[in-house]
Amino acid sequence: MRIGVIGAGAWGTALAQVAAQNGEVLLWARDPALAAAIVRDRENAPYLPGIALSPRMETSADLADLASADALLAVAPAQHLRGILRRTPVGARPLLLCAKGVEAGTMALMSEMAAEECPVAPIAVLSGPTFAGEVAAGLPTAVTLAVADPALGKALAARLALPAFRPYHSTDVIGAEIGGAVKNVLAIACGVVDGAGLGRNARAALIARGFAEMTRFGLARGAQAETLAGLSGLGDLVLTCSSEQSRNYSLGLGLGRGASATSLLTGRRTVAEGASTAPVLVAAAQAAGVEMPIAEAVATLLAGTAGIRDVVDALLSRPIRSERL
Repeated sequence: MRIGVIGAGAWGTALAQVAAQNGEVLLWARDPALAAAIVRDRENAPYLPGIALSPRMETSADLADLASADALLAVAPAQHLRGILRRTPVGARPLLLCAKGVEAGTMALMSEMAAEECPVAPIAVLSGPTFAGEVAAGLPTAVTLAVADPALGKALAARLALPAFRPYHSTDVIGAEIGGAVKNVLAIACGVVDGAGLGRNARAALIARGFAEMTRFGLARGAQAETLAGLSGLGDLVLTCSSEQSRNYSLGLGLGRGASATSLLTGRRTVAEGASTAPVLVAAAQAAGVEMPIAEAVATLLAGTAGIRDVVDALLSRPIRSERL
């Protein structure tokens, strides 16, 4: 099975590196200069410096070249993915979505958006606790690979599996997506807690109550609770709420230290998906009648309509009640 990877950022390149261990891979880069540099240097210096890329990995800046792939991995940023899919020859080939987010404007999950743009393609989702550098370096990693067709899930998992990269297949596409999207927003909140010096107790409480928000929203959208408690939900949440390797956590850290969202987001090479997801997630939760006060606090901070002390006071002044979802 020849794999095509759409997006040559850190995560796309890391997944191409994984897929190249078991067969042929074509990595598509939006920037022709980056594609040429990867071909020349066998390294993606801007995104994964120091990682020697597999000789099995081809690289191109022409979307038409993806026509030779048997399955496609879509790793472009969530807010740009629809436009890219419209220009990509997907057809009836399996489309494995690896971006984490909710589309602005439509409030669609990536699988819902992809089903509109690629109506005959089987849609799958890859999500879980993954720092791209560690995956590319061959460090042990486990992920969720969700697709409605169990046979296709097993085939895709077998194609990507390595001794140090373990895809666990699931049929809960919605659950796998929601975990990945919501944890990005919660990681910003955890960064704020640490940046503002609110303490480890506060961070632990935020992770626990944030997971409750993730679960409430996921169940309302049709996800399975066991998926949200697995790799793509709780697992990813724990990882991204505890390390500056997380772009979303590092964004929150800066906010907690007093920097503005505008200054932190301007000029970044990499994308902190949670910044785009937060306001859309809040709107989607309100439409579903789901309470997500932590997500609302993050959206407020990013919009600059309230300061850290204001949102913390608002969270701490919520009524005391029983611990529940």
